Amino acid sequence: MLRHIRAVSQPGIFVLLDFHPYLQGPVNVRLLKDIVIKAEDSQQTIVLVSHDIELPPELDRFAACFAMSLPDDKERANIVLSVVEEWNGANQGAVKVDQRAFDLLVRNLAGITRADTERLARNAIYHDGAISESDLPVVAKAKYELLNRQGVLSFEYETAKFSDVGGLNRLKAWLEQRKRVMQSDAVGPPLDPPRGLLLLGIQGCGKSLAAKATAGILGVPLLRLDVGTLYNKYHGETERNLRESLQQAEVMAPCVLWIDEIEKGLATGSGDDGLSRRVLGTFLTWLAEKAETVFVVATANDISQLPPELVRKGRFDEIFFVDLPAPRVRMDILEIHLQQRELDPAAFDIVALVEASEGFSGAEIEQGIVAALYAARAIRQSPETAHILAEFRRSRPLSVLMAEKLQALRNWAAERTVPAD
Repeated sequence: MLRHIRAVSQPGIFVLLDFHPYLQGPVNVRLLKDIVIKAEDSQQTIVLVSHDIELPPELDRFAACFAMSLPDDKERANIVLSVVEEWNGANQGAVKVDQRAFDLLVRNLAGITRADTERLARNAIYHDGAISESDLPVVAKAKYELLNRQGVLSFEYETAKFSDVGGLNRLKAWLEQRKRVMQSDAVGPPLDPPRGLLLLGIQGCGKSLAAKATAGILGVPLLRLDVGTLYNKYHGETERNLRESLQQAEVMAPCVLWIDEIEKGLATGSGDDGLSRRVLGTFLTWLAEKAETVFVVATANDISQLPPELVRKGRFDEIFFVDLPAPRVRMDILEIHLQQRELDPAAFDIVALVEASEGFSGAEIEQGIVAALYAARAIRQSPETAHILAEFRRSRPLSVLMAEKLQALRNWAAERTVPAD
């Protein structure tokens, strides 16, 4: 076929569908190069159509690359309306449409092809003959599964409710102020989308739970970036993994991108041939220039490992410090974990438990309750205050085991961060 194109002298446009597997053959490359070299005289054009084309260097300078655009807001709305009409015609009825849910559905379908848009819209409408807000999580999950090819990002299907987090009142109020902007239904002059926040604090005090709950209060999907899977032994692959993950997060926008223990992935070192510096530079450039509404929530335990350029003002909208829970917060945490295990908090001496858990983190309080339940089950008794008190008195919390290190962290955060509670 290529020899035939090379041999003919008539002008023409030759469209080659799914030709990409043959672009690695040296004979094919030579034939294509012969064709394009004489293209000006013969007025011949080769059009390669495929989902992904990587031209060899000897052909790349002769080519122009065009990527088909994805449906915009108007096109997506028309696709959803065409599915509505299709359902109406097949079911002798009318789809029940919640206008707010319709607008959110159209927005959440951004970033995928026309065929995938139609398929996801059909799944949402044909399920119950309606477009409601209950369809949105299902659509977000299906859209993520269409886009997730590398496995670096994970989709958190169950975001914790903010009522499951004890304390953190300043953080909750701060997020409430930005909720309408994230959901694109704010009134008044346009505002820049919020960049995100950095949660610094003591291990076990609820940073990860707060990150999960952030997506719940903002009403958007939650993506988790596993920094451990970013790194690859081959040169350039790590940076490519990060760029593709960030691009995928933008396609899922509006969303929350959660980076847990960010210091383990973006801490710079001198023994990696500059890899950590390149990764950090890629992330900082994206953070400064991203146009989509991707709210970044980063958590860190050790601020000393983070580079100064990451924590300076302007990278994140705010840096919150999550300290050990105060007495009123420990009371909330105790009640929450007792209720989650179908125990009535009124049957326990909460005041005594609050006093006994001085210096405990939220995770340590939860583990104390779990251990007490095991102890009570072992002696075939119903859980009581005494069982939990015994576990608290037997435990040595992190605030005791690493008192000096935690105090140094508190001293650093006192003048540089905003208390989360």
